[in-house]
Amino acid sequence: MEGRGGQGVEPEEGKMTETLNSGDISTRLQRIAKLARTHRGKTLRSIHHAIDLDWLREAYRRTRKDGAVGVDSQTGADYAQNLEDNLQWLLERFKTGAYRASPVRRTYIPKDGGKRRPIGIPTFEDKVLQTAIRMLLETIYEQDFLDCSYGFRPGRSAHDALEATWQGVMSMRGAWVVEVDIESFFDSIDHGHLRGVLDQRVNDGVVRRVLHKWLKAGVMEGGQLRRSDSGTPQGGVISPLLANVFLHEVLDLWFVREVQPRLGGRAKLVRYADDFVVVCELERDARRVLDVLPKRFGRYGLRLHPAKTRLVRFERPTGRGHRERAETFDFLGFTLHWGMSRRGFPVVKRKTAASRLRKAIRRIWLWCRRHRHVPLGMQQVALSAKLRGHYSYFGVTGNGSALKRFHYEAQRAWRVWLDRRGGRKRMSWERFHALLEHYSLPPPRVVHSIYGRSAKPRL
Repeated sequence: MEGRGGQGVEPEEGKMTETLNSGDISTRLQRIAKLARTHRGKTLRSIHHAIDLDWLREAYRRTRKDGAVGVDSQTGADYAQNLEDNLQWLLERFKTGAYRASPVRRTYIPKDGGKRRPIGIPTFEDKVLQTAIRMLLETIYEQDFLDCSYGFRPGRSAHDALEATWQGVMSMRGAWVVEVDIESFFDSIDHGHLRGVLDQRVNDGVVRRVLHKWLKAGVMEGGQLRRSDSGTPQGGVISPLLANVFLHEVLDLWFVREVQPRLGGRAKLVRYADDFVVVCELERDARRVLDVLPKRFGRYGLRLHPAKTRLVRFERPTGRGHRERAETFDFLGFTLHWGMSRRGFPVVKRKTAASRLRKAIRRIWLWCRRHRHVPLGMQQVALSAKLRGHYSYFGVTGNGSALKRFHYEAQRAWRVWLDRRGGRKRMSWERFHALLEHYSLPPPRVVHSIYGRSAKPRL
C-alpha cells in the first residue's frame, strides 16, 4: 500500500543495511529519525535491518527483569543464564520468519465495585522482541505524532497533558469541554483497520509479519486458548505504541485537518493514550464535535461510552459574588474546577478525583489489614513509599486538601490495624503519635508546582 504522498520508500538494500547497522544504538536511532523526517508521509519498506544483535542487547537491557512470567514460566533470570545464545537464536528466527509468538497469560487485578480487570502477561522473550520493535517504530512515528498527544511518548507525561488542558481553558477564559470515554479501547481495535493504518507508514515485510503474529497470538486462560480479530497484545510493551499509531490516524490527524478548520472558534484536542478531551470556545462547536465523534469512531469499529461521554459547560465564574455552581470534568485522575486565586481572579484548579481518592484510600486500608503483623520498620518503609508515590502524581498546586486527606487516612488506617493485631495495650491516638516520632510517614507535598520546577515544595 502506498503512503499518503503516493510513493513507497525502498532504498538500495545494501546501502540501507550498512546505514542502519553502523554506529551505536543512539546514533542509529538518530539516523532512523532523520530518515523518517526526510520521507514524512511516505511508506518505509526496508527498515528491519536496524535490528541486529547489538539492538537486541539494548532491548534486553530496557526490558524489566522482575516482571510476572508468561505461559512458558521463564523468568528474566532464566533467560539471562544463556543470554547471548538466546538473543542470537531470537534474531535468527525474527529475520527468517521462524519466530512464533506465544499467547499471553491471562490474569486479573481488582477494580472498584468488586469487579476485576483482565490483563495479559507475555513471555520474557516476547517482551524483549516487542521492546526491539517498539524502539524502531517509536523512532519513526515520533516524527509524525502531533503535539496534542501525550501518552506513552518520550519526554511527555500526564502532567503535560493536564497543563495543556489548563492552558487551553484559561486562554479561552472558560470553555465548553467534550469529555470522552472509549469503551474497551485496547480490546476493540480492529486488526484490519490497524493494519491499514500501519500500511500508510511502515510496510516492511519482516516487521509487519511479527506484528501480525502478536496480534493473532491469543490469550491463554485456564488451559484454553482464545484468539480474536480485535485488540492489541495485552500487557505487551508494543501495545501502547500501536494504540497511539491507531488514534493518530483515527482522531488526531482527522481533528486537526478536518474538524478544526470547520469550527467557528478556537478548539483544542488533548489526548493521553485513549483518554482525551476537546476544549471548545463556542458551545455550537462543542456540540458539533460531540455529534460527529461517535460517527468517526464507528467507522473504525470503536464505540464511545454513552454515559461517560458528555458535554460540560465549563464557564468562567463572573466574580466573588458568582453563586451558581459551575460544572466540573475529570481528566487523568483529576477533577478540573473553577476557583479563585489569592488575588481574587477566577482560575482553573485541579484536585484528586473523588473516585480515585476513594480507591487509593481503600488500597491503603487493605494493605494495612493484610500486613499488620509485619515488623513496624518494614511497614513504615512500605507505607512511606506508597505515600510518596501518591504525592508524585497527585501532588499538584492547589490539591493540598486532597493530599492532606490521603495522609490522614493512611495514618488512621495504620493505627486501626496496629490496634487490631493484638497485645495488652491498645493503640490509642496518643500512643500512635508517640510511635510516629520514630516511624514517621512523609507529609503531603506539592511535586508539580505551577510556579516552576524549582519552587520549594509546600502546600
